[in-house]
Parts: sequence; C-alpha cells; structure tokens
Amino acid sequence: MKKTNIVLIGMPASGKSTVGVIFAKVLGKKFIDTDLVIQQRENALLADIIKEKGVEGFMKREEEAILSVDENNTVIATGGSAVYGEKAMEHLKKNGTVIYLKVEKAELFKRLKNIKERGVILKQGETLEEMYDNRSVLYEKYADIIIEELKCTIEETIEKIQNEL
Repeated sequence: MKKTNIVLIGMPASGKSTVGVIFAKVLGKKFIDTDLVIQQRENALLADIIKEKGVEGFMKREEEAILSVDENNTVIATGGSAVYGEKAMEHLKKNGTVIYLKVEKAELFKRLKNIKERGVILKQGETLEEMYDNRSVLYEKYADIIIEELKCTIEETIEKIQNEL
C-alpha cells in the first residue's frame, strides 16, 4: 500500500505545525496537529496536562492520542516528544513518510524562550542541551527524510520537502 500521509517530527519550535498547515494547503491534504488532539482529548492545555499528570502521564496520553489518529492523505505534525512513544511512531510510519525537520541547537535555543508555556517536556533533571542530544537520536532513527532547516524560510523548507518526496 502506498503511504499517503506526511508526518513531521522534530524539536519543539522547529516549525512542524507552521510548515505542516501550509504544506497541507499546497498538497491539498488534510492537516492534523497531534498536540491539538491531546488538548482536545484531555480538555486542557499541554502545559497543564504536564503539570497535573507529570511527564510520564503526559507521554502516556500523547501516545494514546497518536494511536487514535487514523487518517489518509493527511499532513500530521507531531509534538516534539512523540518520538518517545515507540508504538505511536510505528503507527505513524505505517501509512506515513516521516520527515524530520532538523534545527541547529543554537537556533533552537533562541526559539525556545517560553518552554513552560509551550508544554515542552524535559525529563527529570534534563537540561535543554541534553533534551536536544537525546531526541536527535530518536528523530534520526524514525525519519525517512531529514530536512536541514538552517537559515530556511517556511517556503524554502516546504520546497526542500517536495524535492525529497
């Protein structure tokens, strides 16, 4: 079966949602942001879910939300921590081409000023630097395509994705 979904993975603030919604328009596909699926299912903001349920509780809910997504012909933007859920990633890969939007560490740290409000999970005692290093390995593991976003506009990122597909 031909994979019809495009799945965007990457660090928080890498542009998955922004690129995803515009790319869906360009391709004439539907768009889903799994962070919004979690918020709708839990009727709460990501930051509040993390505060209330803790990191492990949030990751469990994130995996359940992703497993509930059963779409075709859709651009799916995942939360930055989606790669921690092996079952979730296998589910997304079944009918999707997984694209890692890679942002350089220095650029990411500039973008991640409001980490608490964004609902970004850091594991117990983990620094931003460690989060970057730990997640990068997982993004590369699951990615079918890696898009280097260094100094790219949204349009240039989309063009790079189209060229790779």
